[in-house]
Amino acid sequence: MSIIINLDVMMAKRKKGLTELAGEIDITLANLSILKNNKAKAVRLSTLDAICKALDCQPGDILEYVMDAGPPEDNQQE
Repeated sequence: MSIIINLDVMMAKRKKGLTELAGEIDITLANLSILKNNKAKAVRLSTLDAICKALDCQPGDILEYVMDAGPPEDNQQE
């Protein structure tokens, strides 16, 4: 997937643990762990909003777009 969730980085910068953040934003520990470990397939904007408020950051601090590496280009002769 091309979107990377850097929640663990922001949590470390703010010195917040998983349990503390989960309590602050009212999300289950399991769901927050899925986000933190970059296993989520989707993120609700309300959840992203709550995370940004709790960590005092911008969505771009948490979400990152990385271009997928496609198949290697071979020197094909035509």
